[in-house]
Amino acid sequence: MSNSDNNGFSTDEKTSIKQALAEKRKKGKQAPEQDLADVVAAIQALPTPDRTLAEWIHQLILETAPDLQPKTFYGMPAYYRDGKNVVFFQGGTKFKTRYSTLGFTDNAALDDGELWPVAYAIRAKTESVDKAIRQLLKRATHV
Repeated sequence: MSNSDNNGFSTDEKTSIKQALAEKRKKGKQAPEQDLADVVAAIQALPTPDRTLAEWIHQLILETAPDLQPKTFYGMPAYYRDGKNVVFFQGGTKFKTRYSTLGFTDNAALDDGELWPVAYAIRAKTESVDKAIRQLLKRATHV
């Protein structure tokens, strides 16, 4: 593991852990407008092309699943229902991966038999990717 000390966590991982702890301290203490502002700030802090993808994903989620509340999750944009994370975006630069990720938690209604994907690599904004994400969001948020 590069850029890590003797506890095994990289600098980026330590930063994410600190962000998650700060988010936990704020839980339930912030107005939804502040949570949204935090998500927008997290998106704006991302370098391009992650920022472009995150802005697009954010807009897709607001349009497709307006009942989800934006909040940050480990410093990244995430979307919650009843206080539980359903879907999140992770920029590829966060942990130096070659693609960004759209992930769904176990609170998403994606169950399909005995095996189903819960994370998707995203490299570009295309019409087919847009359509696939909208379908996943509709399915994931169906209650």
